[in-house]
Amino acid sequence: MKQSMTLIPTLREVPADAEIKSHQLLLRAGYIRQNASGVYSYLPLARKVLQKVEQIIREEMDQSGSVELLMPALQQSELWQESGRWYTYGPELMRMRDRHDREFALGATHEEVITSLIRDEVKSYKRLPLSLYQIQTKFRDEKRPRFGLLRGREFIMKDAYSFHSSHESLDQTYQRVFQAYSNIFSRCGLDYRAVIADSGAMGGKDTHEFMVLSDVGEDTIAYSDTSSYAANIEMAPVVMEYEKKAEEAKEIEKVRTENKKSIEEVANFLEVDAKDCIKSMLFKVDDRYVLTLVRGDHEVNDIKLKNLLGAATAELADAEETKSVLGCAVGSLGPVQAKDVEIVADHAVAAIVNGVCGANEENYHYMNVNPERDFEVSQFADLRFILEGDPSPDGEGKILFAKGIEVGHVFKLGTRYSEAMGATYLDENGRTQPMIMGCYGIGVSRTMASVVEQFNDDKGLVWPTALAPFDLHLIAVNMKDASQAELAEELYAKLKAARFDVLFDDRQERPGVKFADSDLIGMPIRITVGKKASEGIVELKVRKTGDMHEVHVDELQTKIEEIMKSL
Repeated sequence: MKQSMTLIPTLREVPADAEIKSHQLLLRAGYIRQNASGVYSYLPLARKVLQKVEQIIREEMDQSGSVELLMPALQQSELWQESGRWYTYGPELMRMRDRHDREFALGATHEEVITSLIRDEVKSYKRLPLSLYQIQTKFRDEKRPRFGLLRGREFIMKDAYSFHSSHESLDQTYQRVFQAYSNIFSRCGLDYRAVIADSGAMGGKDTHEFMVLSDVGEDTIAYSDTSSYAANIEMAPVVMEYEKKAEEAKEIEKVRTENKKSIEEVANFLEVDAKDCIKSMLFKVDDRYVLTLVRGDHEVNDIKLKNLLGAATAELADAEETKSVLGCAVGSLGPVQAKDVEIVADHAVAAIVNGVCGANEENYHYMNVNPERDFEVSQFADLRFILEGDPSPDGEGKILFAKGIEVGHVFKLGTRYSEAMGATYLDENGRTQPMIMGCYGIGVSRTMASVVEQFNDDKGLVWPTALAPFDLHLIAVNMKDASQAELAEELYAKLKAARFDVLFDDRQERPGVKFADSDLIGMPIRITVGKKASEGIVELKVRKTGDMHEVHVDELQTKIEEIMKSL
């Protein structure tokens, strides 16, 4: 492709609203342009990268036994109503009405569509298992789109769905797709981890996220310093054992704590350790309220709370709800004499002796509070976030934290959707059974952005060879020089004939502009036709290392192939 004939609108300055490297560089290097908040156009270079990511995905998914199809982005509300998600998915689902006043949604995900399709087409166990995937644009009305392609309202995704007659069959497909994902992200050159995760609004259980390690990641990975254990911080179990202090229980005492609301303020005022305080938080769990207790230096893990109680949602109650249920402000909550509300507590709370908690009265707290004596707990469980330094759940080493960008997620959905939507089959005995499902997603555009986060330097992008838009960037320093122009055109034709993908900078621009643009857009190898063109000598630069080589054109292809093998 001749550069004069394509669209690569590079920028010298960093756009003011671009906060992270991938957003900055993809804009500056002319890969993307914003059309609206969270909505982007993929320009020619980006489209070529996306096609390469998609091709890797197709090859690995096909190898795993999955078959590609394409489903509609416009989805009938009736399907979402069947699954129950029309009312629970939330404002991220983009809804609309057609001219006949029928409700539709733009596809945020496709569980309902694929389930209805297989429900109508597959009736016998003989047609199972079946695994299908698509690569398509998805739509989610994010409250705060940010970080360019990492959190948008319109994005490209690969989603796959499998259908089975047994859990053993689902396990086999899950493992094949898991391996396919590992291959995909390895082929993309990414430094990633597969971590235990929560299924969230998708439903189901036994899920893993594929996380690209990056300081700009919105997720925290808890991993062992000595083993392969890794989990999203939301899902990492705490395996600590807590010992009670060897002291006698004292008489409970109500004390005034004027304007002291936070654990830190109360602990400092009463001259106690935060570990001796009980943090009380009111959650709305589905349609009931639950007072949740953790130690003062810990934080409630709402995912663990939701899973413990078998709920669909667990959200922190607001100030108005808290006042209505317990009659006081958030900073004064406590379990003593908390009426008409269920109380659950983290295991660490059971070990507190003579602790401090809110008195459910403004500006007052209790001292010398002892669980079970002064209040009843319906159940103790692991309800806190794991901390760095805690024992690893697998019994090997200590926990460390890292930030990660989620690029893939695999779920065992079970019968969550098939039961709700009547997707059944006849088994070997002629009995009707619900299909068992799996679901597997990859953020295609997010993968591209994640690669940029890991492959860049102070000059611009440094694409791994598997994803680079072009293999080679051929630059004629001065197209007005006949010998340079002639040799550059000749090399362009020969290299293309040798099946290299070549971007030929034939623009009438200053050399400095051409070189700066070349470093910015980041092709693996740059070939410069300059002053020694009349001698048949060109200069090769390896973008990744900065190594320079002077090569005669007769040896050029051999040298390029040698360098490519080393990248």
